[in-house]
Amino acid sequence: MYIIDAQQFETQEVQSEGVENVKIQWLIDESCGAPNFAMRRFIVGPHGHTPRHAHDWEHEVYVVRGHGILVTEDGETQIGPDQAVFVPGGETHQFISSEDEILEMLCLVPNGPATEH
Repeated sequence: MYIIDAQQFETQEVQSEGVENVKIQWLIDESCGAPNFAMRRFIVGPHGHTPRHAHDWEHEVYVVRGHGILVTEDGETQIGPDQAVFVPGGETHQFISSEDEILEMLCLVPNGPATEH
């Protein structure tokens, strides 16, 4: 078993093209003995966004707090606290925070290319 206090983990600025005002915490991954999935916490600051991108792996996302927009090939969808989002592999997507608050999300991905950091 592995139990952590997430506040003990340093947040890191996401340094990638197309990213604005996003931090990440790696909470659970292979280094903790998790053989299949990694859990990350994303903190998207006001006016922030992830890149508009696609990749082979799926995401399972849970919105902890804040409001924002999920942009996909089908358009824009408002998201907020206590909503869960499934983004299939291969689907173009982007998360955008609202203009005046933080969008905090837990994001689970399969170990492998998605967890190379």
